[in-house]
Amino acid sequence: MSSTSKIFVNTPDAIPPLPIFSIEHFLAQAVVSNGRVYVSGNIGCDKNLKVVDGGVQAQTRTALQNMSIVLKAAGSSLEQVVKVNIYLANMRRDFELMNEVYAEFFKKNKMPARTCVGVACLPMNADVELECIAEISSSS
Repeated sequence: MSSTSKIFVNTPDAIPPLPIFSIEHFLAQAVVSNGRVYVSGNIGCDKNLKVVDGGVQAQTRTALQNMSIVLKAAGSSLEQVVKVNIYLANMRRDFELMNEVYAEFFKKNKMPARTCVGVACLPMNADVELECIAEISSSS
């Protein structure tokens, strides 16, 4: 049986993990294991943990910007994302609006695989939450 090492990623440059998910006041923004980084869920909030104004588009943009900061701290980037999970509190109303912003962050011919699901409720009544898995380049 082999043991897998995990490296926990926390950077002060990114929005801190939400305290409602904190276990003994610690939750990683991401975990690195076996050449991949697993980024925890991001909602569109500011560093004071207040959901940003502007609806799903502003929240998607803020969440993806934060995700990019966390990926950089882990030695990766949005270009190395292989899978994204997206959770929408209102799929019918917000899918196209979220998609417009999402397309600003990922090149059309290099889109990662993704899943988008509608959920009953998100933390802090956010409209969207995103998480991802990305590769870490061997030169990092």
